[in-house]
Amino acid sequence: MPVEIVEIIDRSTQGMTFPFICRGEDGNIYFVKGRGAGRRSLVCEWIAGALARHLGLPIAPFEVVSISEDLIGLASRPDLADLGAGLAFGSCRRAITELTVAHRDQIPVALQRDVLMFDWWIKNGDRTQTDVGGNPNLFWDVESNSLLVLDHNQAFDPEFSPKIFGELHPFRAHIDRIFSDMVDRDAYATRFEAAMATWDAICDTVPPDWWYLDPECTIPLEFDRHTLKLLLLDCRSNAFWTMP
Repeated sequence: MPVEIVEIIDRSTQGMTFPFICRGEDGNIYFVKGRGAGRRSLVCEWIAGALARHLGLPIAPFEVVSISEDLIGLASRPDLADLGAGLAFGSCRRAITELTVAHRDQIPVALQRDVLMFDWWIKNGDRTQTDVGGNPNLFWDVESNSLLVLDHNQAFDPEFSPKIFGELHPFRAHIDRIFSDMVDRDAYATRFEAAMATWDAICDTVPPDWWYLDPECTIPLEFDRHTLKLLLLDCRSNAFWTMP
């Protein structure tokens, strides 16, 4: 069941979609992405987040949340059209700071490699970092003193650039080692295939409205779950392991 949002507290000034900060009926504070984020963004967040969780990546807990028309009517913000009533994506708030270059040395190599390969697999080019800056969309959990993975709204990108990924991903230093090691390649392919056993169940838990662009659910989203499933299962092909 969706978590009912009972209070709209504020709006974040970070991130491409500037999520709303809301309190759920369960007492948790959520970063909520709603109508303004776009339906495809919500579907990508949900599916990629579920795959990341299956693979054991340190992702913040997330839920489908529900915003009532009454709550929207009672609030007094001018930007509530970006939130909208209905079902939205909510990620539990954590005490975090954006990942810096200094943090990278504190992240276990195995975890760096896992995040790198997960992003490669789901064609997520929305993580960039060099020694002079960038937009890693990775965070440092100040309470656990560890990495926290967020933001998959641009996963499954049909315009994904392997070249840019190889040049700018925060953990790109591991690419050559992994791609040239048949044991590593086989291990990751095996893990990805195991995660894909949950694909249909994950897609079936996406709220039905999210598969449409309009509130009336008459314009289907350009997101072919069956074609994408086949692409993700192609993780043993030479093409998958070829970096330009």
